[in-house]
Amino acid sequence: MDTFINIRRDLHQIPELGFQEYKTQSYLLEYLQTLPQERMEVKTWKTGVFVKIKGLNPRKTVGYRADIDGLPITEETGLEFKSVHEGRMHACGHDFHMSIALGLIHHFVMYPVHDNLLFMFQPAEEGPGGAEPMLKTDIMKEWKPDMVVALHIAPEYPVGTVALKEGLLFANTSELFIDLKGKGGHAAYPHKTNDMVIAACSLVTQLQTIVSRNVDPLDSAVVTIGKITGGTVQNIIAEKARIEGTIRTLSPESMAKVKQRLMSIVRGIEVGYECEAEVDFGAMYHQVYNEPVLTREFMEFAGNMGQFKVVECKEAMTGEDFGYMLKEIPGFMFWLGVDSGFGLHHSRLNPDEKAIGSAISLLTSYIQYKCSS
Repeated sequence: MDTFINIRRDLHQIPELGFQEYKTQSYLLEYLQTLPQERMEVKTWKTGVFVKIKGLNPRKTVGYRADIDGLPITEETGLEFKSVHEGRMHACGHDFHMSIALGLIHHFVMYPVHDNLLFMFQPAEEGPGGAEPMLKTDIMKEWKPDMVVALHIAPEYPVGTVALKEGLLFANTSELFIDLKGKGGHAAYPHKTNDMVIAACSLVTQLQTIVSRNVDPLDSAVVTIGKITGGTVQNIIAEKARIEGTIRTLSPESMAKVKQRLMSIVRGIEVGYECEAEVDFGAMYHQVYNEPVLTREFMEFAGNMGQFKVVECKEAMTGEDFGYMLKEIPGFMFWLGVDSGFGLHHSRLNPDEKAIGSAISLLTSYIQYKCSS
């Protein structure tokens, strides 16, 4: 498995943001060109890649998705193969995801199974979202799989552990951007202005009442404001302010309710502070819902292999646009243990590379099983 560890290290050095994964796409295509081409068909879409491996006697198509983009994070791992793209890092494990997928492709090109396989290297998972538009392509319509699988690295679990559950695994998520515009002026004459720092502070406080007073206590939701900007210098009252955050819920219904209540509060701010407000919900990801029968089957299969510990985990408020694929195609996502002392999206995330071979072994066996049953 040294080959795929080296591939991971190559990919780790060239992280790129969503729909800008040009070097990444080129690297993937170059590797695919080294494999026998007789049973493989490769097509590109934007910065993504589709790889179809033709089955010996196909009755169905099994799909596998790997995301390929990085994050706007400055790496602080100190690794010899750290990112060479300043301010960019594979801090969510997508370099692992790609190398595992290439390992699977290598195996099944050499040892084809009865059924067709479709591998999707999807751009822009971290934003603005690549799964939903990828689903709408003519390529996907032609090659659409009958089931689909994906994994995500999990720093909190040791290597050799897979964690998942039937039903809801990841939450519905939405970005949140609110721009406020009032009337600026001199700090000595506040009565002649409409201060957007004050309006923004009031709005943030009111937004925190949504979960506590508008969401069923037996349900779960999160409204987090991660960034506020406003003003220019200390003695000028701010004419503009911007609030950035995220919304996460365990049901689409709660997401709609949270947004409805948020808009009502924003309209109240406009009236109360005599200002204008614009709300942008940005990228919105559908919940990751694991199809129960396939999920339970995979959990039993992995457990019976003897070398993996299968954990039935709880749902998380994490967002993943793989949920759009699961909305249309039955399948599941699972956590892959990589045993890192630093979590996802951390500048010092350093997953254990032994997980790459572990995942390739597990998924090779599982796909062979699914394509023989």
